[in-house]
Amino acid sequence: MKAIRYIGLVIFLTGLAIFTGSLFTGSFSLTESELDTFLDSKGYKSEIIKGVLKKAVVTKEDLNIFQFSSRVRDAYQASNDHYDALIAKYDAEKNWDKKGEQFQYKIYGKPHTLSYDIAKKAGSGVIKENAGLMWWLTFGLSIIGALLFILPNLILLGRKGIKNNGVYHEASTNRGWIAWMVLIFLVTFYLMLYFMPDYVVNWTFILDPISKVLSGGEASQWFVYGFLYCTVMMVMAVRMYIKYRHNKYQVMRTTSVLFFQIVFAFLIPEIMTSLNMPGYDFKNAFPLDYDFFFEWNLDALTESGSIGLFILVWGIVLTLIIVPLMVYFFGKRWYCSWVCGCGGLAETLGDPYRQHSSKTLKSWKLERWVVHSVLVFSLIMTVVTLYCYFSGAEAFLGIKSQWIKDTYSFLIGAWFAGVIGTGFYPIFGNRVWCRFGCPLAAYLGLVQRFKSRFRITTNGGQCISCGNCSTYCEQGIDVRAYAQKGENIVRSSCVGCGICSAVCPRGVLKLENGPEAGRINPTDVLLGNDVNLMDLVNQK
Repeated sequence: MKAIRYIGLVIFLTGLAIFTGSLFTGSFSLTESELDTFLDSKGYKSEIIKGVLKKAVVTKEDLNIFQFSSRVRDAYQASNDHYDALIAKYDAEKNWDKKGEQFQYKIYGKPHTLSYDIAKKAGSGVIKENAGLMWWLTFGLSIIGALLFILPNLILLGRKGIKNNGVYHEASTNRGWIAWMVLIFLVTFYLMLYFMPDYVVNWTFILDPISKVLSGGEASQWFVYGFLYCTVMMVMAVRMYIKYRHNKYQVMRTTSVLFFQIVFAFLIPEIMTSLNMPGYDFKNAFPLDYDFFFEWNLDALTESGSIGLFILVWGIVLTLIIVPLMVYFFGKRWYCSWVCGCGGLAETLGDPYRQHSSKTLKSWKLERWVVHSVLVFSLIMTVVTLYCYFSGAEAFLGIKSQWIKDTYSFLIGAWFAGVIGTGFYPIFGNRVWCRFGCPLAAYLGLVQRFKSRFRITTNGGQCISCGNCSTYCEQGIDVRAYAQKGENIVRSSCVGCGICSAVCPRGVLKLENGPEAGRINPTDVLLGNDVNLMDLVNQK
């Protein structure tokens, strides 16, 4: 069995190495006619940009993507600097007509995004010309290797139940050097995805054939992300099926998040795009879908006819009616552990790291402040956005609409949800985003805490204090403290993943939906918060 695992590991690392190394391959340049066609398609009016780009990319040099990107960004900057100088000159001369004219010649947008657009046209080489072969050498080898590494667990994990000490014996699951290497790789990946998309253009070439089949267009960095997201979830779901195969709840839950991610978050939006409809993830509720009420999205929906109107109404109904109603009957688990793509990745890719969630009182206090602050931030942003959209104003109570949207998108949408939320799995646990940053989780949690039938019941008489439940709680709840006292677990942060019940050797914990009467523990009522008095004492 060890030999198979080692072979699988070598194959996986080979595929991963080729995938990573592909970034440095290929050649990027344009002919003058190709450059003219590109600039015409973008609608640029500047003659300066044509001249500087011609010097930069119309060349016989063998440029890689990093050299090419640097030249393109320098060209865009040189063009904008030229017009900024003219704008400043005409401003000083009070020549307002000329100043306004110069604004039309500036190029707006993020430099790396602009560089990506032109790199997509300029790329050539083995990857672009042999996309199918490269898919097998990257995705194919990685999938085969990962499965060979995982499948022997069917024999190695023959016993029912899971010992919590095993996760601390390997460098990959005890915050050792392997975990840190994974963190560095994930963080670097997200930084490039969000802020340097031109650097990953070779990855889009690999998936262009698949993208053309699904949506009729070439792959973007977001298509790469979506495809990779689904692939990782499917492979790691096999691991979940093996590890928790004795628990029907976990098998069904894993199947559910796979279905909603692959079908609703990936395939349906791509197919809708191919049909000239807005690509929309029908399970993505506001405020997790924070840009739902942004001007560009509202305009796109209202201009898309009946399907756009349906999406707009569905998004509002989902947020205001369906979400709280489902939480009342089933708790926030119906979304966070059965539907949500963020939760799906956390439960599959992040499962090996779930034991790293901090159980301290300080972490719990920080969690409450941060996650509810993000919720308030998202609500303020939405109010400002809607007011400005319908009134035509640029600001509301001194808050500029564009500024608050850009700030939220950068800090929460990119850094928190992506770079930190996923990149920090190996060190801080798999639910960093869900626990500390997700505004929808905060909204669901408020409903679950005070108006829901869901609870985790405990039988203190059978608890042997093994600690499995607390160790594997990804939300940082000291489950054992509740189990020892035989108290119901009613916490706004609990996502109802059920792993605590799955790893309990005595069947002490049960996920239930019952009458509200008797659901809240007396000490919880006294404190008026998420933790009881004895829990506070124990954690101190």
